[in-house]
Amino acid sequence: MKINFKKTYKFAIKSALYISLFTTGFVMMLMSLFYKNQLKHQIAFALIFIISVYIFSFLVLQYRVERFIYRRVKKIYDEVSLLESTTLINQPITTDMETLSREVKKFATDKKLEIEMLEIREQYRREFLGNVSHELKTPLFTVQGYVSTLLDGAMDDKNIRKKYLKRAEKGVERLIYIVEDLDMITKLESGDLDLLMTDFDIVELIENVFDLLEMKADKKKIKLAFESKNIKSLIVRGDQDRIQQVLENLIVNSIKYGKDGGLTEVGVVNLTKKKVLIRISDNGEGVEKQNIPRLFERFYRVDKSGTRSEGGSGLGLAIVKHIIEAHKEKVYVESEFGIGSEFSFTLEKALKTQKAEVKLL
Repeated sequence: MKINFKKTYKFAIKSALYISLFTTGFVMMLMSLFYKNQLKHQIAFALIFIISVYIFSFLVLQYRVERFIYRRVKKIYDEVSLLESTTLINQPITTDMETLSREVKKFATDKKLEIEMLEIREQYRREFLGNVSHELKTPLFTVQGYVSTLLDGAMDDKNIRKKYLKRAEKGVERLIYIVEDLDMITKLESGDLDLLMTDFDIVELIENVFDLLEMKADKKKIKLAFESKNIKSLIVRGDQDRIQQVLENLIVNSIKYGKDGGLTEVGVVNLTKKKVLIRISDNGEGVEKQNIPRLFERFYRVDKSGTRSEGGSGLGLAIVKHIIEAHKEKVYVESEFGIGSEFSFTLEKALKTQKAEVKLL
């Protein structure tokens, strides 16, 4: 693609001026030595000389610079195919060296950042594919093993047949669970999953989630409670089903990694006139500092043992992040290894709640 010049003469103007002043000063010094008492002639000669030298120097310098520097730079620009994907190609190349250097430096920096981002994405893609294959492989092999055993003759035993079919069913359920979670994340990222925004009581919703997860918490003797016993009704705006899914995922996560006989507390805080903060904290095992930035990545697990003893799709926190961001809100995490973790997210208060608080003020 042909690139045009945006000519500037700053370099040639300054260089010609320096040459003219130097040569004129040198010639005037010689004339003062050999032609004394002829001041008028010296001044006239100096003016003619400096103008002539300046014009000549400017033309030569500008010609040489354009021919032997900028034209070669232009050729490099023409030959670099990567420039076609940048905005630099749409602008004429300046012959001002300072501006040119700045543009090339900016281009090189942008390309470096672009390459680094591509490397990060490629690493993420490899990890993601590896994690997906690992998550799907376990239940698939489980189902395959039980079905193969049945086909090899175990089907004749009624008790074994029923037991193996139930175990195979659990493997299929986990596969469906993983695929559904992946489908949800894909829809959230692409914007295809529409949110049904309504006003609802966040306190009542938390109580419902407590009821749903009470048996799961009892298995580890973990107590589910509000931070404050005097917590009252608070109306917020959002997709109630999705926010319930967020609460379930976060509370299940705290139960899963909580210690036996521990405590999971949920707090509702009036953050501002328009925002409310929901906090889910536990006194479980916590997360090491270096792992915190990656907690919301798909399939990322702090426990690298691969035992999967607690089950799950490995997508719970990723779904939480996408649902909250789809509400245009923020999700936060704080954790200290060996002490516990706290996940929190913001929601917008319902308009009538905001108006009621204004009246109270």
